[in-house]
Amino acid sequence: MTNVVVVGSQWGDEGKGKIVDWLSERADIVVRYQGGHNAGHTLVIDGVSYKLSLLPSGVVREGKLAVIGNGVVVDPHALIAEIGRLEAQGVKISPENLRIADNATLILSLHRELDGMREDAATNSGTKIGTTRRGIGPAYEDKVGRRAIRLMDLANLESLPAKVDRLLTHHNALRRGFGAPEISHDAIMEELTSVADQVLPYRETVWLLLDKKRRAGQRILFEGAQGTLLDIDHGTYPFVTSSNTVAGQAAAGSGMGPGSLGYILGITKAYTTRVGEGPFPTELNDEIGNFLGERGHEFGTVTGRKRRCGWFDAVLVRQAVATNGITGIALTKLDVLDGLDELKICVAYELDGERIEALPASQGAQARVKPVYVTLEGWKESTVGARKWADLPAQAIKYVRQVEELIGAPVALLSTSPERDDTILVTDPFED
Repeated sequence: MTNVVVVGSQWGDEGKGKIVDWLSERADIVVRYQGGHNAGHTLVIDGVSYKLSLLPSGVVREGKLAVIGNGVVVDPHALIAEIGRLEAQGVKISPENLRIADNATLILSLHRELDGMREDAATNSGTKIGTTRRGIGPAYEDKVGRRAIRLMDLANLESLPAKVDRLLTHHNALRRGFGAPEISHDAIMEELTSVADQVLPYRETVWLLLDKKRRAGQRILFEGAQGTLLDIDHGTYPFVTSSNTVAGQAAAGSGMGPGSLGYILGITKAYTTRVGEGPFPTELNDEIGNFLGERGHEFGTVTGRKRRCGWFDAVLVRQAVATNGITGIALTKLDVLDGLDELKICVAYELDGERIEALPASQGAQARVKPVYVTLEGWKESTVGARKWADLPAQAIKYVRQVEELIGAPVALLSTSPERDDTILVTDPFED
């Protein structure tokens, strides 16, 4: 028995929701360890669709404990709103099945506003990042700037005012620079105290809780958000998120030691997509790109933005395998490729006339790389709903084997439709 970390191996949107839901049935505890409510997961259970942004996927399953770790930035008002939406769908949420780290950083209205002001200013200068404007980045900045308000601060109204003052010294200076009105101390205190009684019941010393549960032999699933290429260190900087999205963050963002992580499952789409700005070497601005987008229903869960689509990039996934220590991958959306005459896989890049085997860190170089492809024969038969290898066309199996070879990791799970049970299990990560 082992614990499992789920991590996106591309730019996010790889189909983590379905895989996490599938695994959560086997887990006792589901932990989120980074990001905020910009993480969009859609779960379909018994024909009912649940859209989650902040809450771990475990909350929709009875008998599972959902945990938000210290590495997550939490918007308390968004949290209560999301709980309300799920309860309206019949999901019961209480401290019995949801705990939040008492040292988790809070997202406030001033973070959302700063996010928007910066992005608007950047749009005018042509340097926008493509943020979801939910205040995620500014909250992380305050965290590392040691001026953040954390969940446990809501329980101590004696020390909270001084912390708010420190925060506003920074933010009001920025707002003056943007020509925006300053925020009053009373407004932030009201914002925090108005929600305190609703969120404090969920507070928990998460590192201690998880240590006890691990020692008791419970199975823990660490649920990643976004993807490796959006990692603040290892992604296509600056077009990235504001946290570490790689598997190592599961330890830092939950308080469990890295030796407790176990199996690292990299969720990998059978082609490539990304939302927002930034480099994308295999992007297709043609009929095939439109085909992948329409067939794959490629629209952001949170933003509704149309995703950019392209061929599978083995170079990037190979990097993700290395930086995460991926044990095996869950290959998703293979069925989207049904019917194409030929398929291409990027195996290397050309940069200024030279062949290279990895994506460079430089923004300028990333923008200039050109993909080097191998071409494979497509298949006309449907792979939708396949639940064993024998159900797949020979060319589809050949494609999967080629992917495995090029990225240096085996396929542990193969997903052939959005339905949870349409999954070919090669290795159960919890039993590995």
